[in-house]
Amino acid sequence: MKQETAIFAGGCFWCMVKPFDQQPGIISVISGYTGGHVPNPTYEQVCSHTTGHTEAVEITYDADVISYGDLVQIYWQVTDPTDAAGQFQDRGDSYRPVIFVNSPEQRQIAKASKEALSQSGMFKEPIVTAIEDAQPFYPAEDYHQDFYRKNPARFELEERGGRQQFITKHWGEKA
Repeated sequence: MKQETAIFAGGCFWCMVKPFDQQPGIISVISGYTGGHVPNPTYEQVCSHTTGHTEAVEITYDADVISYGDLVQIYWQVTDPTDAAGQFQDRGDSYRPVIFVNSPEQRQIAKASKEALSQSGMFKEPIVTAIEDAQPFYPAEDYHQDFYRKNPARFELEERGGRQQFITKHWGEKA
C-alpha cells in the first residue's frame, strides 16, 4: 500500500467528505481547518473570519488504488471552481476553494488539471480555485467528523444549498 494525503477546501467541510469517503482506496477523510495563522483553531474562531483558515478535508488514500489526479477530478466535480468568494450558500474566506498541495508532483497534477478544465469550455467564467502549498492541518471538533453519517437530515438540508444542482448542471447525474 502506498499511503498519501491530499487536502482540499471547497466550502462547508460537511459537504466535502461524502464524495471522497465513498471511493475505493480511501483510508480516511478528516474535516478540519488549514491555511491560516492561528494554531489549533476552534470552529467558532474559524467562523469569525479572523484566523485565515478555511474549512477543508484531509484525505488519506492508497495511491496504488486511487491516484491524486483522480482525487483532483472528483474535487472539480463537487465544487464551483469559478467562485473564489465561497461555495454555494457558504460565503466568505473560510469557504474559499483551494487545492492545498504537499509536493511538487501534486502541484504539477493540480495545475495541469486546472488548465485542462479552463481550456475545456465547460465554464463561461474563469477557473479561480487557488493552488497553494499545504499548511498545518488541524482536525475539526468530533461533532464535525463524518457529519453526513451522524446527522443525515441536517446534511441533506446543507446539500440543498445549490451544490447538487450545480453538479448536475455541469457534470450530469453521474457525478
